[in-house]
Amino acid sequence: MDEITGLRERKKAATRLALHESALRLAAEQGPDSVTVEAIADAANVSRRTFSNYFSNKEEALFYGDTVRLRRLLQLVRERPGGEPPWTVLGRAAEHFTAESSRDRDHDWLTRRRQLRGHPGLAAHQVTAYTAIERDLAAELAHRLTGAEAALRARLLTATFLAALRVAMQHWMDHPGRDLLEIVRIALSEVGPPPAVRPAGDSTS
Repeated sequence: MDEITGLRERKKAATRLALHESALRLAAEQGPDSVTVEAIADAANVSRRTFSNYFSNKEEALFYGDTVRLRRLLQLVRERPGGEPPWTVLGRAAEHFTAESSRDRDHDWLTRRRQLRGHPGLAAHQVTAYTAIERDLAAELAHRLTGAEAALRARLLTATFLAALRVAMQHWMDHPGRDLLEIVRIALSEVGPPPAVRPAGDSTS
């Protein structure tokens, strides 16, 4: 039973990835506005109904890769030691995440994402991908903070961090040849942690 369940999940993951890659390829070739859900489903050799089982719309399919990577970032944050200051947690998770992304990213995927980076109709959906992970990331950081406004400070810290990371990624896509890890480090050092963010257990004023 476990083997059957595992095979089923792998098939689902493969279908979801095929839809994402088809959406990305068609959008890069034809422009995002010209691509339809039907065309994406046809390119992935599945039905329109199957597409709907995986994604709500073509934009969600387009940014699936971003969603997967951001979930990985959340996992890396959760794996950091409990005693680390929140901004250190985020910074080290970001470096690990960036190193993984640089190593695993497919060249064709990157080329297509760069072709779409300036499209005005997609900017809001990219922000949405980051916003979707913000709540979970803020909740994780809140456990590492103390004080009555821990939740608020965690949200501010998370928003600052994700904005810097998103801008760093965009800047990297706009400047081929630059090292992504270097840009991420510069971006995070420029914004720094918001003031008065203290890790849990720190009673200093």
